[in-house]
Amino acid sequence: MFRLRLLAPGLALLATALLLAGCGGGPAVQDGPSAAMAPGSTVVPQQDWQDAIIYFVMVDRFADGDSTNNQDVDREGPGSFHGGDLAGLIEQLDEIAELGATAIWITPVVQQIPGYVSSVGFFDWGYHGYWADDFHAIDPRFGTEEQLARLVDQAHARGMKVLLDVVYNHCGYDSRYIQEKGRDWLRFGSQCGDDDLTRCLSGLPDFKTRDPEVREYLLDAHLGLAERVGLDGFRLDTVKHVEHDFWDLHRHRTRERLGEDFFLIGEVWGGDARNLDPWFEPDQMDAGLDFSFQGSSIGFVMGRGRPIAFDRYLDRREEVRPGHHVSHYLSSHDTDGAIHTLDGDLDAFRLCVALQMTARGIPCIFYGEEVGRYIGTWPENRTDMPWGEMGIEPGAGEPRDEGLREYYRRLIAIRRAHPAIWRGERQGLDFGKDHLVFHRQDPRGDDQLLVAVNRGDAAVTTTVARPERWGGAAVDLLAGGRFAATGDSLSITIPRRTALILAPAAR
Repeated sequence: MFRLRLLAPGLALLATALLLAGCGGGPAVQDGPSAAMAPGSTVVPQQDWQDAIIYFVMVDRFADGDSTNNQDVDREGPGSFHGGDLAGLIEQLDEIAELGATAIWITPVVQQIPGYVSSVGFFDWGYHGYWADDFHAIDPRFGTEEQLARLVDQAHARGMKVLLDVVYNHCGYDSRYIQEKGRDWLRFGSQCGDDDLTRCLSGLPDFKTRDPEVREYLLDAHLGLAERVGLDGFRLDTVKHVEHDFWDLHRHRTRERLGEDFFLIGEVWGGDARNLDPWFEPDQMDAGLDFSFQGSSIGFVMGRGRPIAFDRYLDRREEVRPGHHVSHYLSSHDTDGAIHTLDGDLDAFRLCVALQMTARGIPCIFYGEEVGRYIGTWPENRTDMPWGEMGIEPGAGEPRDEGLREYYRRLIAIRRAHPAIWRGERQGLDFGKDHLVFHRQDPRGDDQLLVAVNRGDAAVTTTVARPERWGGAAVDLLAGGRFAATGDSLSITIPRRTALILAPAAR
């Protein structure tokens, strides 16, 4: 992995235990670098996208399963291909299933431009998949269409869905589309404008998606691939840089060709519950990435602002149009990583993870974040998946924090076992200088939880009203501590820099 430094309780407890245990199997059988793998671990499938957990994989930086396709690989180069491919992802699907993720989002795998750009100070290739040269072909450095179909089949065998990142806005630098279609299809150079729809992002050739011929070509390429390999949905890149009537047509076509349940999650830069609504109101997509959560949660655990203000933020971000969702992350391929921003403070990061897993919306985990991968400032936010002593390239030998991974597993299992978290109503109960306590209850049943977070350096003891129908004492689902109830009150001691998830104790 490169290290460039130049650039910037009762049944509820039982359900939780079952989710943590998973479903084991025997060793996976392999007869070649791209062979289908027998599931070694499966996930309780999501009921719907409300209770989903997305795991985001940058294919080139995850696992190399077929060294014969390692063209242009330089693992020391921050902008080079590192050799990760679909074959490697297939082989390591159990790593993701064991974590508890219910869906995988992978970066684009279409044919990339053959060369690189060097204006950023190093050789920068299309390893990330966003610089297309041919939307009707899979880049052999990632694998084949047959392997993409196998990935979908193998993910489904483990109870997971697959989302493919697709780009309608632009192609790669010096793409063949410039030579073959020119200015009839594309804006580049002097034709680039300065508004959202005509801007050439980072100087990339911009498709004229108002043109019916361009629309049909792009739709046929992406929807055709989804039909052939059985994808469950798309992650839509650069949504606000394409016309709304295109997204109307896109929704109609995906439902027509891929089914009513084909899931669309979009990237609207800076998106949150409020400013995603122009795409939710006309039902152009099902979900959008929530850019607000990373900074807000990091700021809170670092001591910025009052807990009651953060509680109000949590309320506001749940004001999403019914039937639509926001997906919140702590790190991404386009932003600095949370651990890096927190100067390596893992206690603070664990608080962020607890907040992420107890918030409404679809949590999105950036590959390797769960084992403490170094996710720095670009391009160091795109480092290799750490595989420790497992010998898996390109991240072989890179250290892994298995304790952090287990913390993720427990939180994911708790979230999946408790609809009070992912569809429940939230109410702030108690706030202090450094702590907050809120209640979540499933409107369709009796499931309810208390979440208590202490960002301070000293333990806090507080008393809250015991929730209705709670019964007696409470137990912490994360660490197992027990808290006594007296009359209608519940006394809670929250250790320093700790999160608790409390449920009624078994009688």
